[in-house]
Amino acid sequence: MADRTSRGLSRRSVLTGGVAAVVGGGAAGALAGYTGRGVVDDDEAVTWKTVADSRVVGSASEPFYGPRQAGVTTAPQSHAAFVAFDIVPGATRTEVQGVLRAWSQDAARLTQGHPGLADLEPELAADPARLTVTIGLGPGFFDAIGKPDKRPEWLQQLPAFPQIDQLEDRWSEGDLLLQICADDPLIVAHAARILASGVRGVARQKWAQRGFRKAVGTDPSGRTQRNLFGQIDGTVNPTPEGDMDFDQILYSDGSDQRWMRGGSALVLRRIRMTMDTWEEIDRNSRELSVGRTLDTGAPLTGTAEHDPADFEAIDDVGLPVIPPESHMARARQLNRGEAMLRRPYNYDDPPEGGEISNTGLLFTAYMADPVRTYIPVQQRLAEKDALNTWTIPIGSAVFAIPPGAPEGGYVGQQLLEG
Repeated sequence: MADRTSRGLSRRSVLTGGVAAVVGGGAAGALAGYTGRGVVDDDEAVTWKTVADSRVVGSASEPFYGPRQAGVTTAPQSHAAFVAFDIVPGATRTEVQGVLRAWSQDAARLTQGHPGLADLEPELAADPARLTVTIGLGPGFFDAIGKPDKRPEWLQQLPAFPQIDQLEDRWSEGDLLLQICADDPLIVAHAARILASGVRGVARQKWAQRGFRKAVGTDPSGRTQRNLFGQIDGTVNPTPEGDMDFDQILYSDGSDQRWMRGGSALVLRRIRMTMDTWEEIDRNSRELSVGRTLDTGAPLTGTAEHDPADFEAIDDVGLPVIPPESHMARARQLNRGEAMLRRPYNYDDPPEGGEISNTGLLFTAYMADPVRTYIPVQQRLAEKDALNTWTIPIGSAVFAIPPGAPEGGYVGQQLLEG
């Protein structure tokens, strides 16, 4: 990095020269991460699950049946598809129940390397590559099935963040969600088609968003992934080993709705990255905006990624070493109620409107209660986050992730038959 004096002058040009003005979008801790005790990087957070090496990655599998759905604490796979559906007017509760039952049956087969029940390309299912299928329910689901009283109080669309949001309907909301993840994009594509074909006449696809992380085997060190800004992304996350309250952070205790006991909530935000303007600023300015160095991901007050941040440290020209407007400072966890498990994916879609690229982040975070956990963090980011200059939220959705299904059962059974 540059010496402190030049860094201080650069800071003034970046953070007081208009660059830090709130004109873009915040990512609720997705782009730089929280700071706190007892939490580590999201890639390190999954060391309790051993990921198969590249020689056997295709044959590796994850269970579908169990008390909790896979795809939340599962070690993040390399590829993901998030597909939302709206229930068509006039669809009956029995028909919707049939969709969830069929999804569960097919997912149970596909995740173990067996074709779906009506699979016309069964050969494509042979290598599951740690496929997981996670089913979510949106706020409108409960009205559609005639059970609005069963909707959790926290299950509602996020409030507007007018300082940053430029939300588009084509990336937002939905009554049903399929989160499909695997270490092979072919497996993801095949599973998405098989499962989507089972909703015809009952639900129509609203949107599909696909993302990626580093391919299996490209970085055997297990270091934290980087987003397309080049930043290490997801430095701290709760872990079952390091956090006694891990289950309380992630899973509902059923006090609001008994059928949700053991379930979770997903906040999905599609965040566009304005790469052209990001690349116009120098490296030092980027690091000041994030609050971390780009090469190691260390706080500006430290030398290694997981060093604790010192937000009180002052540099030689009397300015905070970590700017209070930096993403790291705004996103840091102020209390345990703000802890969440992040599992983000990058996206890189065909350019629109003459752009060189159309890239961004599919920010995904799981928690027991988004109203208590996510919204306060996002409000701080919306108010004053230096990264808002280069990030724009263009999609937003919240889903209930019901508890898992017992063998032979289906996801949502406690709700629909309770």
